Amino acid sequence: MMIFRARRAASLAAAALLAAGAVTAFGVPAHAAGTETDLAVTAAGTRMTEGVEGKYGWIKIANQGEGTPGKVLVKVDVSKMDDEKMMLVPLSFGECEVIGESKPELFTCELAKEEIPGPGETSEVSIVLFKMDEKVTGPLTAPVTISIESDDDTDDSNNSIDVDVELTPESGVDLGVFVPDVKTRFDFDSGKEKGPLRPGDTALVYSQVINQGDRVAEGLKLTFQLPKGAKFEPIEGCEIGDDRRTVICQDKNFLLEPNLLIEAELAITVDGDLEAPITLKGGSLEATAFGALPVDSPAIHRKAAKPAFAKAKVRQAEESDFADLDPSDNTDDFAVILAAPNGGGGGGLPVTGVQAGLIGGVGAAVVVAGAVLFLLARRRRVVLVTPGDEKTTA
Repeated sequence: MMIFRARRAASLAAAALLAAGAVTAFGVPAHAAGTETDLAVTAAGTRMTEGVEGKYGWIKIANQGEGTPGKVLVKVDVSKMDDEKMMLVPLSFGECEVIGESKPELFTCELAKEEIPGPGETSEVSIVLFKMDEKVTGPLTAPVTISIESDDDTDDSNNSIDVDVELTPESGVDLGVFVPDVKTRFDFDSGKEKGPLRPGDTALVYSQVINQGDRVAEGLKLTFQLPKGAKFEPIEGCEIGDDRRTVICQDKNFLLEPNLLIEAELAITVDGDLEAPITLKGGSLEATAFGALPVDSPAIHRKAAKPAFAKAKVRQAEESDFADLDPSDNTDDFAVILAAPNGGGGGGLPVTGVQAGLIGGVGAAVVVAGAVLFLLARRRRVVLVTPGDEKTTA
């Protein structure tokens, strides 16, 4: 079973407010017994074509330990960026502050409770890279340092990374992928998430794929991989491996326009003989395009509303050697998190909750030096709906 959805997303406005030099102090994270863990940070999606106004990237925070920290700070040092040409801004559901006298230099965000990863989980914190003026052109490169801090972290050797933020004069397709960890049981009778996921339960793998380039992606291939201990339910129109852990969905004729986003949900079943609590690692989604077309191509007017795999037309999977502008965000890993058989009730966030809206619906006020309002690229969502339910929500 595969479910597609489409919505129109509100424009993402990065609001720049006057930073008068006074920054709210977050304080020292309180340490509680049993919260010790090991956090690690990586990043993806920091290369952008000059042909767009902005793009989303991700700061990924993996919890490699056994506890859940009580407080996590994310710091983004942008002091070496030319703020008259381009800027990178983190978007957290928690509180963010910025320091800098004449320009933004250091963003500090305290993660909201739902953004803090538990044992084996990975949280994605959105970042937005945008041009300060539409006339800005590349090539431009600036170093940015991203770090995390937590009083509960027992190993700080993997808490900081240096990345190059790049504006390239190249034109092309730039696919971005987002898949949150799966940790909520889905009841197909009621169509709702119901509490934490446990052995033998069914769930949905939620995913988003967006084209953030300035050219149309001609053809789309999605390769889903499940960790051991979970299996896909039958999916019409896609190739499924013998072990039911790999699914390939593709349509070489489907056109994914710039700023167009596809959402998909695939049904899975967790093995009933697993000993929980346990984290099943090794899930992933990779998105690949087969080619690129200019945005004014006549083919755009004839494009299908849904890819072929949403119409139950099976096609043989093929390889693509097409080069994406920024391959760092073409793949996203995820885990399947199982709660203890008798542990807790009610359970965490549904997969279509807060994290599921990270790409298309983040309407956040971001504190930046100066009283200027930056309006980023207008984003819209394409909905591919459940078969038999052809309504599109706006």
